[in-house]
Amino acid sequence: MRITFAASEGVPFSKTGGLADVVGSLPKAVAAAGHEVEVLLPRYRMTKPGKLLPNCRSITLPLANGFHFASIQDGGVADGVHTYLVECPEFFDRDQLYMDKGQDYPDNPLRFAAFSLACLEFLKRSANPPDVIHCHDWQTALVPIYLRNLYSGDPFFEKSSVVFTIHNLGYQGLFPPHILPHIGLHAGLFTIDGLEFYGKVNLLKGGILFSDFVTTVSRKYAEEIQTPEFGYGLEGVLRSRADRLQGILNGVDYDAWNPTSDRLIPANYSPEDLKGKEACKKGLLEKMGVVQPVLDRPVIGIVSRFATQKGFDLIAGVVEELMAMDLYIVALGTGEPEYEDLFRSLTAKYPDKFLVKVAYDNTLAHLIEAGADMFLMPSRYEPCGLNQIYSLKYGTVPVVRATGGLDDTIEPFNGKTGTGFKFADYTPEALLAVTRKAVEYYRQPKAWRTLMLNGMKKDFSWPSSAKQYVKVYQAASRARTKIKSAASASNA
Repeated sequence: MRITFAASEGVPFSKTGGLADVVGSLPKAVAAAGHEVEVLLPRYRMTKPGKLLPNCRSITLPLANGFHFASIQDGGVADGVHTYLVECPEFFDRDQLYMDKGQDYPDNPLRFAAFSLACLEFLKRSANPPDVIHCHDWQTALVPIYLRNLYSGDPFFEKSSVVFTIHNLGYQGLFPPHILPHIGLHAGLFTIDGLEFYGKVNLLKGGILFSDFVTTVSRKYAEEIQTPEFGYGLEGVLRSRADRLQGILNGVDYDAWNPTSDRLIPANYSPEDLKGKEACKKGLLEKMGVVQPVLDRPVIGIVSRFATQKGFDLIAGVVEELMAMDLYIVALGTGEPEYEDLFRSLTAKYPDKFLVKVAYDNTLAHLIEAGADMFLMPSRYEPCGLNQIYSLKYGTVPVVRATGGLDDTIEPFNGKTGTGFKFADYTPEALLAVTRKAVEYYRQPKAWRTLMLNGMKKDFSWPSSAKQYVKVYQAASRARTKIKSAASASNA
């Protein structure tokens, strides 16, 4: 099959979070399974430009506020995946991908409408249509919306199906209804059975409704988002598509995240020889400014967006008790000002034990994975999560809340089997109790080594997940063929 990925970010071209890691890795695994794969991304200011494609020097984007123009650059071929970059400086030549100074760009709907139209127009310049267009999150939800509305009569796409992946249901692309004509859509779509959502336009809802199959990034999250607690108002829409909704756990790229070969850490190590991990721990503490590191004191690592979703209010509720347990907490991330300020205040109050860097720093992220003893993810919800999976490979024991992909990937340790520690109730007390349990096991070297090795032996590489995606692609293609056949019979 020919599979086209459309996404708003993907490594190594652009990144704000886990979506970019998935878009950087899944296409490679699908290509390795024998399929023709291409990826379409915006060309942001941070993205190195590619060579302009001769037949795509000027793509006209007829949006309602006038004509806009894009071109397509060749981003190159790597691991069997051809990447193309949508060049449209008025929309993408900016310092950040989605926001500035903590506020979303006000023209985001127009920006990603332009990207979505450019993707479809680029595909029409191909000799053959894609079998499947795989879209990701609300920024590309307009691809299936356009495809089943503006392009519904276009014979070029009549056999192309759409798979739509929800990476985080909390981000839905909500906008006032007056944006519809600006993004080229008619007011008739603003209904409860269409894009209307409590008086606003919901692009993610459109992606769910107009795609042939919907996936999300873990089995547990696929169940959770069909409930009021995690559905963010879309649980009914998702339940209506339950027969076309599947959770597929994200894989990870062990070429980038593996302590045996990681070039960003002070010493490499493996399950057979763990000596290098202590050197990484010492290097991490020194990097964070600890003058005389106490190496038998456990280090709890955090690498995250500093956001409400991530559960950091729980830490604030028991920070005094945590600091009394004789441990270090090392945190790295950026995000909502409230939580950036929280972490800054905690490191000011406990400068020798609560160590924080408010930044995006990939090298330090690797060092935390390698140098920490435990990795904390107390999330309110977590569609998949990648850091707990990285942590397993690095022998860094995950301490997580039992939600979404965290629940799917971490098995409670009982002294012999299991890979980490989980808590269920979203309370500071539950977090404190599970952390105490983890520290108790840390003080038992034999049991702790068993726990580390259990995690390091786990394999969450992409080929297994890619096989599941290929089955979804095949099912989506069959479903589209049936729809086309039914339409033909009706017209006859």
